[in-house]
Amino acid sequence: MARMKFGAFLAPHHPIGEHPMLQFKNDIRFATLLDDLGYDEFWVGEHHSTGWEMIASPEMFLAGVAQHTQRIKLGTGVVSLPYHHPFNVAQRMVQLDHMSGGRVIFGTGPGALPSDAYMLGIDPMTQRDRQDEAIGVLKRLFAGERVTHESDWFTLKDARLQLFPLQEELPMVTASSISPSGMTLAGKYGIGVLSIGSNSDAGLAALPTQWGFAEQAAAKHNQKVDRKDWRVLMTWHIAETREQAIAESAKGLMHWHNEYTVGTLMRPGAAAFKTPEEAVEQTAFADGAAAVIGTPDDLVAAIRKLHASAGGFGTVLGFVHDWANREATNRSWELVARYVIPEIQGLLEGYRTSRTYVVEHRESFERAGQAVLAKIMSHEGAAKALQEGMQAGVAMRSPNAPDLNKAAAAAKAGE
Repeated sequence: MARMKFGAFLAPHHPIGEHPMLQFKNDIRFATLLDDLGYDEFWVGEHHSTGWEMIASPEMFLAGVAQHTQRIKLGTGVVSLPYHHPFNVAQRMVQLDHMSGGRVIFGTGPGALPSDAYMLGIDPMTQRDRQDEAIGVLKRLFAGERVTHESDWFTLKDARLQLFPLQEELPMVTASSISPSGMTLAGKYGIGVLSIGSNSDAGLAALPTQWGFAEQAAAKHNQKVDRKDWRVLMTWHIAETREQAIAESAKGLMHWHNEYTVGTLMRPGAAAFKTPEEAVEQTAFADGAAAVIGTPDDLVAAIRKLHASAGGFGTVLGFVHDWANREATNRSWELVARYVIPEIQGLLEGYRTSRTYVVEHRESFERAGQAVLAKIMSHEGAAKALQEGMQAGVAMRSPNAPDLNKAAAAAKAGE
């Protein structure tokens, strides 16, 4: 496996109450922070209802982010294809690719919120088939083909893009939850996967078997899929100590779960927490819990465990939430960048190996130092100058410094 990448997934899930304009600005500042910290990817979703998920156009929002960032990749997480004419989607994604300097990752999905589909008059039973149909057309348009396509929901007549992606091949992914449909679609078209379902306990349990569906579909359609193009969503809040992480996130976690997951989405089987302590225990510390609330070491262990159980993936995306206040949230992401990412990516191995080698071979280095100094002191006046410097307190302060008396004796013996 190639070195694992790290990113953030902003649905967003913001509690109702803050001025929307200021919230948009803060989300852009957050993306800038991630860019400065060296994160690889930043993903933004599309939603049109619930009140909590306020970004309706990920393309428009990411165009704003692109003006404030330099290197971080920008992903649509995701564009709900059944809501749009595919030609317009293609045009917007190509324009965004140019405006961002070739940093776009095109994430697609069928649409996650029943309330969105209801307002648009879309039959939920058609959404996955429409996503499948749209992806096939979009790949042809991005490849420069002139497309004629007749459908029950859109029409193309000799349609061809007049501007093509800045990237030689625009990377595409499809969202996947607990069911195999997303993975199967990725295999059919040879594109990447964004496993959003891993953010839940059930999705986490299903993850080890998911990739097989992509491989089976790829073989059937003469395509190839690669685990490096598999992105897995995780949820965390990190602090210097586990107690601090719990104290910072417990109340916000309970509010998010009770008001959004249970009260707004009414997800089957989800029950409200009675106390912040119960929220933390069930979300992060119960058997099979999907979230990590703790220290950088806790998150390192969780990522390694998930990576091993899934059989490998290319990118881990942290789910962005408002469980803690902004200062604590930003510090959490900074701690991940400072301690988790270099540990997972193996960036510290060279440091540790070098230190261990020096400690284990100390005697050899001391002998070498004695020999070098003996050679120096064999020259007339060198011994006297070094001894005077030592008496003045300016010479040989290192604990590994060679012994001057031994060096002088070795020089004299050499004479």
